[in-house]
Amino acid sequence: MEEKILTTRKNGMAALLLILLVYIGAAACLVLSIARELTLVTVLCAVVLCLGWIALAGLRVLKPQEALVLTLFGRYIGTLRGEGFYYVNPFCVGVNPAARTRLSQSGDVNSGHERPAANTQAQEAPSKKISLKIMTLNNNRQKINDCLGNPVEIGIAVMWRVVDTARAAFNVDNYKEYLSLQCDSALRNIVRIYPYDVAPNVDTTGDGVADEGSLRGSSEVVAARIRDEIQTRVRDAGLEILEARITYLAYAPEIAAVMLQRQQASAIIDARKMIVDGAVGMVEMALERLKEGGMVELDEERKAAMVSNLLVVLCGNHDAQPVVNSGSLY
Repeated sequence: MEEKILTTRKNGMAALLLILLVYIGAAACLVLSIARELTLVTVLCAVVLCLGWIALAGLRVLKPQEALVLTLFGRYIGTLRGEGFYYVNPFCVGVNPAARTRLSQSGDVNSGHERPAANTQAQEAPSKKISLKIMTLNNNRQKINDCLGNPVEIGIAVMWRVVDTARAAFNVDNYKEYLSLQCDSALRNIVRIYPYDVAPNVDTTGDGVADEGSLRGSSEVVAARIRDEIQTRVRDAGLEILEARITYLAYAPEIAAVMLQRQQASAIIDARKMIVDGAVGMVEMALERLKEGGMVELDEERKAAMVSNLLVVLCGNHDAQPVVNSGSLY
């Protein structure tokens, strides 16, 4: 199904004035025909007054970034695009299968099962017009296993818009619900390729070579792959995916505490390694300074004792307690 743009002129105001003139003329003729007892004219005027409202059904008003898909007795005849006041065949019907479906920035698809509150816009009749504006879909957080089998919770925000109204109206049952489901599916397919954090011997690009890709460290790359995956799935629905962003990423609650301990242990190991490297350098510098200055001559045993004491002092978690030796060196 390909979109066909109607080139109908914006002649809604002229059609409205003409219909009003016909109504006024029919009313005047009805009065005169009754006064002059013209039965046939009276019947014709009465028919015009009773059925003339049908012509008003052909008036259509479109605001900026709106489109109207029209069908005539079940056949697609075209789409109106662009703001203006139009007049079309009064028997044409607007089609929007997702008119009652709402996508918000704080939840998933609202299919209308919830009862709307009193005196709200939700009680208004659904519009048959299709919005061409850029919209945001923020699906609920999902629990997905990464490539290492660790459950993670992740949420995405997808910016999208309708580019082909005919495909959106006729190729899928409900293009908004279709988009939401395809976002869930694409998110699962991409997340299971990556580990949460950098892991050894993991290939995330499919080239057979291990890399350092991860959900936490390669969020831009992951988001781009998610966007491309969703776009491939919703192209037949006439939708364009402009951008996809990761809005939430964390380990699932059941393993969050364990993974936190793992991260803390890794941080402690890295810190200890840095401390030891610095302490060894300081000990080497101390021995070299003592040797160059000729202040004291140390044999190998005394050097080993000095190195041991300096490493204990520099690498310890607590402040060292000094001990004063008042005796001889040996």
